[in-house]
Amino acid sequence: MPRSVNSVASRRRRKKVLKQAKGYFGRRKNVWTVAKNAVEKAMLYSYRDRRQKKRNFRSLWIQRINAGARLHGMSYSQLMGALKKNEIELNRKVLADLALNHPEAFKAIVDTVK
Repeated sequence: MPRSVNSVASRRRRKKVLKQAKGYFGRRKNVWTVAKNAVEKAMLYSYRDRRQKKRNFRSLWIQRINAGARLHGMSYSQLMGALKKNEIELNRKVLADLALNHPEAFKAIVDTVK
């Protein structure tokens, strides 16, 4: 009895990966073995970077808060310590937005904790 190969499923699987590789440069977009590796690596990067994005934004918020705090004679750590002591619960995202877009509101917060 001859060997049965499910070529319909294999073709579908390959087409799915090649569709994901659309837009890649050179052989990465149309050669199965190269495209498979490229798509697999791209998926790994996207998984990793969804987590790294959160770290990067937190770092950006801290830099913006620090810059805003130094305009008013405080460092970032002094400001955050004073906020904790005065039980003002604003997260870094909100504080960074205030420091960047609403400097007068940020100044009011800094004056409150000074």
